[in-house]
Amino acid sequence: MSSSGTRKPSCSRFDRWARGGVAVRPDPNSPAGQFGMAWSDEPTQRTPRPVVPVPERRRAGRDLPAALAVGLGLGGAIAATLLFYRPAFAVLVILAVGVGTWELVGAVSRAEVRPPLVPLLVGGVLMEALAWLRGAEALGMAFLLTGLAIGVWRLPDGPTGYLRDTATGVLVAMYVPFLAGFAVLMARSEDGASRVIAFIAVVVCNDTFGYATGVLVGRHPLAPTVSPKKSIEGFAGSVLACTAFGAVYFHLVFHDRWWQGAVFGLAMAITATTGDLGESMIKRDLGIKDMAAWLPGHGGLMDRLDSLLPSAAVAYLLLATFVPVG
Repeated sequence: MSSSGTRKPSCSRFDRWARGGVAVRPDPNSPAGQFGMAWSDEPTQRTPRPVVPVPERRRAGRDLPAALAVGLGLGGAIAATLLFYRPAFAVLVILAVGVGTWELVGAVSRAEVRPPLVPLLVGGVLMEALAWLRGAEALGMAFLLTGLAIGVWRLPDGPTGYLRDTATGVLVAMYVPFLAGFAVLMARSEDGASRVIAFIAVVVCNDTFGYATGVLVGRHPLAPTVSPKKSIEGFAGSVLACTAFGAVYFHLVFHDRWWQGAVFGLAMAITATTGDLGESMIKRDLGIKDMAAWLPGHGGLMDRLDSLLPSAAVAYLLLATFVPVG
């Protein structure tokens, strides 16, 4: 204690000063403060350091190596069935349709909507089998029978929610097995491998170049309320890549039909993107990110079929027009 009655600063005060919590400065109101010997514990006004914003970097949001490995595995299985034994492709589609239907029914059940699963699974097998064996008319007939079976199967559960459940069931039947049946219709022709590979390769091209272009230069959202990560620049990259790929593929495989291939590629870019946005709308309505979580890097199988399913129907119609069978 000094003669003026003031204490000298303790080590704890210096510690607090070093941490920036309390300033140790002369107190001019005390006698000793005139000589800088008295100390005040009043907090000081510190000028905040300016915050430099860190630019946000776009991230893929998925396990990219796992996604690539799964994608290559699925692509290899499809190519093997098409090149070596095309009936096996129909079996592969039946399996994919069953899994996709199961995922979609499970997803909509979160919204208390319960379409009958059994007639959907049986109808899916029937649609793909008849599409392979009997063609387009049989596919349409199987779809109608599936819709009827959905309505009958739901009857014992009572009237509450009947229209909601049956309408959703018919929508699932159209979205998954019926649209997938057009891929089977393409595969059953003599040049079925070339037709199916054309449509799948262009859709993969759409997804790949749309993603890459969006990550590199994407700035303007394409549909911000539905899929915020999709950009106009990414869609433009998809259109250019699909148009070019389609022209080259048709020129090499279908004998100098490059302009038809360009039209085909443009149509696939539009339908694939529309299918992707359509499923994103369904998932946002249900409040989910993915249809499932069992497929590494992808979510569920429906998260990969979303762009393929609507594209299959348009591809079948365009190929039947540009490259008639027989």
